[in-house]
Amino acid sequence: MGAAAMAALLAAALLAAVAAPAAAQPAPGARPAAAAPAAKAQRTVLFMGDSLSAGYGLAAPQGWVALTAQRIAQAKPGWRAVNASISGETTAGGAARIAGELQRNKPAVVVIELGSNDGLRGLPLAQSRANLERMIQAAQAAKAQVLLIGMRMPPNLGREYTEGFERNYRELAQKYSAPLLPFLLEPVAADRNNFQNDNLHPTAAAQPALRDHVWTKLGPMLK
Repeated sequence: MGAAAMAALLAAALLAAVAAPAAAQPAPGARPAAAAPAAKAQRTVLFMGDSLSAGYGLAAPQGWVALTAQRIAQAKPGWRAVNASISGETTAGGAARIAGELQRNKPAVVVIELGSNDGLRGLPLAQSRANLERMIQAAQAAKAQVLLIGMRMPPNLGREYTEGFERNYRELAQKYSAPLLPFLLEPVAADRNNFQNDNLHPTAAAQPALRDHVWTKLGPMLK
């Protein structure tokens, strides 16, 4: 190719570059579009309980935890509930499971409602206390708040046992600065009609009262 032809090609290329629109350049004074804000991750309330929280004898939407989940969805945007309760669960079972539940759900609040099955079996109070303490420690180590829900035992187990059973909850709540609901069944316990035929598990009609009772402590924690 001769020098004249090469010069002609270079001139054509320069003219094309000047004429092409600068699509990538922002207009003078324009600001880049802000990135859309990421959706705020939901915070989780993890419930770890026994049959009283698992909704024994009830349809899935009827239990107090399910009713609480509905209230959370309506009244506490940005929060969700996960019910990891199991019928028949003991404090030992809860202590064995909590690490996995914390890892899986990353909760901001953990509600612990365990101990009834320990008490009804007459298990040593020190053993139950140690298991509950492990659960509280694990939850707090994972940066979760803890709501501890207590129970009461029938008097036939003896005064020493029943008083020690309730004292476990009070002392653990105080030691770890955790909110305490002393007795889950307080609003329904006095009326036999609030219980199923086994005299242990509240009916569907009693569940809203349990939800409202727990909410007095749980609601203020969901900020």
